[in-house]
Amino acid sequence: MFEDLSQNIQEAFRKLRGHGKLTEKDVDKALKDVRMALLAADVNYKIVRQFEKNVKARAVDTEILSKLTPAQSVIKIVDEELAVLMGGKAAKLNISSRPPTVILMVGLQGSGKTTSAGKLALLMRKQGKRPALVAADIYRPAAIKQLQVLGEQIDVPVFTEDIQNAVQIAKDSLAYADSHARDVLIIDTAGRLQIDERLMQELKDIKAAVNPHEILLVVDSMIGQEAVNVAETFHNALAVDGIVLTKLDGDARGGAALSIKAATGCPIKFVGMGEKIEPLEVFHPDRMASRILGMGDVLSLIEKAQSTIDEKTAEKMVKKIKADEFTLADFLEQLQHVKKLGSLNDLLGMIPGMGALKKKLVGVDLDLDGKEVKHMEAIILSMTPKERQNTDIIDAKRKKRIAMGSGTQVSDVNKLLKQFGEMRKMMRQMNAKVLQQQASNKAKNKKGKNKKGANKKLRMPDLGGLLGNLSGKFPFMK
Repeated sequence: MFEDLSQNIQEAFRKLRGHGKLTEKDVDKALKDVRMALLAADVNYKIVRQFEKNVKARAVDTEILSKLTPAQSVIKIVDEELAVLMGGKAAKLNISSRPPTVILMVGLQGSGKTTSAGKLALLMRKQGKRPALVAADIYRPAAIKQLQVLGEQIDVPVFTEDIQNAVQIAKDSLAYADSHARDVLIIDTAGRLQIDERLMQELKDIKAAVNPHEILLVVDSMIGQEAVNVAETFHNALAVDGIVLTKLDGDARGGAALSIKAATGCPIKFVGMGEKIEPLEVFHPDRMASRILGMGDVLSLIEKAQSTIDEKTAEKMVKKIKADEFTLADFLEQLQHVKKLGSLNDLLGMIPGMGALKKKLVGVDLDLDGKEVKHMEAIILSMTPKERQNTDIIDAKRKKRIAMGSGTQVSDVNKLLKQFGEMRKMMRQMNAKVLQQQASNKAKNKKGKNKKGANKKLRMPDLGGLLGNLSGKFPFMK
């Protein structure tokens, strides 16, 4: 979503880096480019003017302009002001000290409200809570069924009643939470195609009946500046506590995310990516600002990796590599873990300095759930357990059977086997170097010298790099 904005702002500051010393005129020119980039991203004009005013007031300070690296200082100021514009720090949910915590989900029809309710329930469950979903949308056909399907997928119960009274359903859900020891209630309410007084009154009645601890407004980021108008209307009627911005992985210009907090005072608490039932991501304004300026988001990358690959799995893989027992079955397991990290395009955006590389990869499929990866999975799954354990037994006849079973060509099977062989060779070389280093450290320790690094452990290989080598589709990672 922020790709064009990011490139335009980075281009504005690229011009500044060529100056040994900045003048107020240089700053004005750079800020003009930033202003145009923000306006092109559909950010509210008044908000842009105030943002520019705040940055300039800090950037033309005599101390800043006299520094040896004034361009870096100005970029730092823009980074901080962008973060402030989007809310400063991550805003937390209001969790009640006395269960259940009641969360009311509201929004326009088609904004992704029901899906977001399911994603939020999954996030709560992963945090050790015992959530329940409440189907209070009695108007949209199949809305209740959709919520029930989502509940089954994430193993979260859904409270429903066969009555046409959303307020009563919400009230009755409180008793359900008490009797079933559920400490979080997420109430999915009816959406609307436009602001409807009758339905808005219904939301007010639900709020009065259940006294929610958190009212989350779900906003489709694809509607641009209209998202701000929607947020203002709901906030005036219900006193919204936070925003859930959906479809942040879309190709909208990003103005909603940059404008909504400044325009309404409501913080963006979560962002949703895609239709898959993955947990909502906590919105970190400071991290998003860094990504927009091309400085990456290493913290989010680490959190993604930690939530995807647990310590026991990593230790098991290390032991297999040490013993030279890493097989295609193990690779398949690792591939499925890496897929959960999301697209390589998103991951590159989190790595400092990778913005330029992304520009070079226009048209390259960077989807870890794309055809190339699916073909690799299909080929491995079409093998027998014995073939996965020992690829040496795969002859021409077996390759033909595997290709037919996976819907691929024999050449695809050959390619995968060749690249897997190269990967194992690389692992052996890495293992040999580590063992050699450990032997060297041991010898030095006997002499009482250089004890540092004596207990070095073999680390997991770079899975992203291995994937690049294996797929043959990402030559830039070789």
